[in-house]
Amino acid sequence: MSGGGERPELERVPETALWTLWHRAVEARRPDAVLHDPVAVELVERIDYPFAERFGEVALVSQLQALRAACFDREVADFLGRHPRGTVVGLGDGLETQSWRVDNGRASWLSVDLPETARLRERLLPPDGRRRILACSATDHRWMDEVDPDPERGVLISTEGLLMYLRPTEVRELIAACAERFPGGALVLDAVPRWFSRRAVAGKLRDRHYTAPPMPFGMDADELGKLAGAHPAVTGVREVYPEGGRGLVRVVLPLARWIKQRPSVVALRFAQS
Repeated sequence: MSGGGERPELERVPETALWTLWHRAVEARRPDAVLHDPVAVELVERIDYPFAERFGEVALVSQLQALRAACFDREVADFLGRHPRGTVVGLGDGLETQSWRVDNGRASWLSVDLPETARLRERLLPPDGRRRILACSATDHRWMDEVDPDPERGVLISTEGLLMYLRPTEVRELIAACAERFPGGALVLDAVPRWFSRRAVAGKLRDRHYTAPPMPFGMDADELGKLAGAHPAVTGVREVYPEGGRGLVRVVLPLARWIKQRPSVVALRFAQS
């Protein structure tokens, strides 16, 4: 299942945009999919890239990635229910298609990513009146100048699949900067456990054709409270648990909550100024 059009030239961390896209599309093609993502399926068909050969096709991996995306979708949908004209900022957005899955027709969307990934997104998912693309590193806080900070409209920052590739100091600085610039806003992040981070840094997360990039930032599920220490304005820290699932995954997910060394999705709330 590889496409025959656009030929992306991404390496290392930027290439993970293709990895996540692939697994969402694999899951979305199933009749019993846990995530409805027709735009991801379309993109894979349009891109000339050896997805299956490079990343493999393991149903469990695809389902888990789709369930992670669904956690972010629920948070964004809830935010837009309270702030219909709010702004959703996707940091390290890659080829994420969330704005088509949960868009309400009124929200503003800003995708922020490195120049090579932003260029690919512009070709495949051109910006329109409510969807913008900004070529900028998430750690270059100048992207914040492109966001309306009005708490009445609302701002939610989504960092799906990003923070694990940053250094711990960069993660803390990013959270602190968002808390200062967007009072009343929110940020949703995901984290890999520390053991997973160590293996990635050592180059031990690999299969026949693909080695995952280093992931310097790891955090076990029982460490979520530490995120509040990034800035005094971080007033709420809440884990977002995956829901549903198929087959054995559906049975195991509720039990996995008791495991501390596991991936997690976390929602942060920022105090009003």
